[in-house]
Amino acid sequence: MALPQPDIEFLDARGLPYTVAEEANMTCVVFPNYALPAGCNVTHADLLIRLSPGFPDIPPDMWWFSPAVTRDDGQQIPCTEHVEVHLGRTWQRWSRHLTQGQWRSGTDDVQTYLAMIARELKRATSKEPAT
Repeated sequence: MALPQPDIEFLDARGLPYTVAEEANMTCVVFPNYALPAGCNVTHADLLIRLSPGFPDIPPDMWWFSPAVTRDDGQQIPCTEHVEVHLGRTWQRWSRHLTQGQWRSGTDDVQTYLAMIARELKRATSKEPAT
């Protein structure tokens, strides 16, 4: 399995380093040294996304970090308590699921998924009360 060509072009144009591997019939994309926003306990971590064979028509589900990411005030981020092994490594699972209509088949891709992850990271590490 490989990434769709538009995703490869996006990642290459942005200069985002990544590796692609196959595991359990999933395309695994690792973004090494992924920059994290202020409010995280670390400034960078490896990010893993796993894509189903039907991607991009089938949306991705969840993502993983290594090392584990918490808030810099020590608070655990909800739904990140589980650890899984993928590609021979231990990863912190961020259990996030897209709602109906949140993923637009034929429109959304790795670029939009990375944007969703970035928004969720900022939301999860914000010191501001939820609105």
